[in-house]
Amino acid sequence: MDLREWMTAEHNDVGNRLTDGVTSRVPLDRWTEHPDDGGSCLAQLLFHVSLHADMALQAVIRAKSPLVNSWRDRLGLTNLLPHKGLPEAEDAGVVANIQVPHLLHYAADVHGETAAWIATADLTQFDEIPPASERLRKYGLVSVDSVPWLHAMWTDKPVSWFVQWECIGHVLNHLGEMVAVRNRMGLSPF
Repeated sequence: MDLREWMTAEHNDVGNRLTDGVTSRVPLDRWTEHPDDGGSCLAQLLFHVSLHADMALQAVIRAKSPLVNSWRDRLGLTNLLPHKGLPEAEDAGVVANIQVPHLLHYAADVHGETAAWIATADLTQFDEIPPASERLRKYGLVSVDSVPWLHAMWTDKPVSWFVQWECIGHVLNHLGEMVAVRNRMGLSPF
């Protein structure tokens, strides 16, 4: 198996697990529910991982405007600062405003764009280190002052790291959390 085949398989697997285990099993009206009165709800978790993957691929790697910029109105997040939803902790403003049907489409759009990019990416560029902070600021996403931890975490990382962590690993990491929330809702298929 070569690198592209591996990335494609891993990325597809994460997307299939998310669809099969969460998005196809949880009714839309329960996505902002907190079944144990704590932790993050499914809407926050899906927005969080989708936003990270979107910013990593579109802004940092490809030097393009992230998809979220064209989705903000539909998501119901126009009046929120661009960095809302990035931290691990749930943001009440995101959860109160997010339009779950559009969130599912945004997440699918991010996944699809990432899959398309992986299929044609120039693998020789995976060792390159993109100017992450510069590109995040360029596309009006996040200043160093708003999320210093993100700029510190993304500085001096190669393209391979953004793909391996933000587009695949980070999603898989929070997918386990989403499955746990789904189970606490009493929606486990097992």
